[in-house]
Amino acid sequence: MDKRQHHEALRLLPGVDEVLGDRRVEGLLRDFPRLVVKEGIRAVLAAERRRIMEDGYPDGEQLSEQVFLDSVVEKTVALVRLETRARLRPVLNATGVVLHTNLGRALLSAKARAAMDNIAAGYSNLELDLTTGGRGSRHDLLESLLTTLTGAEGALVVNNNAAAVLLALHTMAAGREVVVSRGQLVEIGGSFRIPEVMAQSGARLVEVGATNKTHPADYRQAIRQDTALLLHVHTSNYRIVGFTKEVTIEELVSVGREFSLPVMTDLGSGSILDLSLYGMPSEPTVPQAVAAGADIVTFSGDKLLGGPQAGIILGKNSYLEQMKKNPLMRALRVDKLTIAALEATLQTYLDLDKAREELPTLAMLTADREYLAEKARRLADLLENALGGKARVAVQDDVSLVGGGALPTAELPTKVVEIQTDLLAEGELHRRLHQGEPAILGRLRGGVLVLDVRTLRDDDLFTVAQRIGKVMV
Repeated sequence: MDKRQHHEALRLLPGVDEVLGDRRVEGLLRDFPRLVVKEGIRAVLAAERRRIMEDGYPDGEQLSEQVFLDSVVEKTVALVRLETRARLRPVLNATGVVLHTNLGRALLSAKARAAMDNIAAGYSNLELDLTTGGRGSRHDLLESLLTTLTGAEGALVVNNNAAAVLLALHTMAAGREVVVSRGQLVEIGGSFRIPEVMAQSGARLVEVGATNKTHPADYRQAIRQDTALLLHVHTSNYRIVGFTKEVTIEELVSVGREFSLPVMTDLGSGSILDLSLYGMPSEPTVPQAVAAGADIVTFSGDKLLGGPQAGIILGKNSYLEQMKKNPLMRALRVDKLTIAALEATLQTYLDLDKAREELPTLAMLTADREYLAEKARRLADLLENALGGKARVAVQDDVSLVGGGALPTAELPTKVVEIQTDLLAEGELHRRLHQGEPAILGRLRGGVLVLDVRTLRDDDLFTVAQRIGKVMV
């Protein structure tokens, strides 16, 4: 384009008011503030001007006021909707990783979601004792449920398990020594490491044993006048196999009683239900850790428990009362929505059979092969109808993972639906499914898209098939 053509093209661009008056923009003005729409129009017009001045238009392209208006309107609608959509968006999880950290871990049950909505809609007795009319404590709202389910003397809830570990160590051992096995100095993820949390708590770390073997005698030899606590960390996100020896909670409690020292165990992904009954590796449950005599037990609420993000602290009231008075407690406390969701989740555990059915995490982890096979066949049928021969669809055997740093050696037999097409470049279907509403995340293996039905809800299947059909057009 020469200067004259640049000038002519710029002259044909519509004004802001002309775009605002276009009937195709009426929907935007109903959904979004006028100021937001105007800013979107200005941004599109500025981009069009830059494009004209820098790149021009291909020779032979028909230029008219209507062409430019159509282009600006189309780009404005797309830009405003893109820029104003929520940053936190739903994703359909077809990866087969049940507790997928990047996708928000545990799904909340219908009862938990209803409880949150009920409390969010109005005022609540978060810190009011309705019996006396005096000030209440949010710390009391979940305690009786937790002690009933676990057998613990007392309970306290904070905003995640890292916070639970930090609060417990700071309260019980700040300025003093904590003895822990070298084989238990775990990194949970996101650079969360036990030694670093301990350093932040003010406690001093004393490592004992070897990476693969630790004995009760190692703890005994490390205990000194300045020892405040014996710490047991369940290695929930990895396993050392072969020539190994780990001190059990019961053995460590025995050492603690011998020296009148409290024992704390961090379970990480604590479970109330014994998942080994459903073919998974044996893990210490929360009630078992309490029964073993640990003075403090910490675990997550949003992993195997299947609730909202939270850190749960169980144990002796003498220690829990100190934690409640710790100045850190105000920074680590949970809000009313977490309490509502966690209470509904815990109430479900009063009937373990019902918990397996109603808590999505437990339902996914314990789903039987026949159910998964039938669900995979349904998805495959829906996909074949939606794709109309544009891709090859097949049901295959595969393996799901627990995720979330829980049960690292567990491989859950599953059924997957594989999709292979020659119409798109390798990985392109996978990429396109990340866009749009809702996003769909599967696995990519050698150019084949793999959809694991274990982590798809029944209501997701039709949506998945329709979205894949549309992006293949």
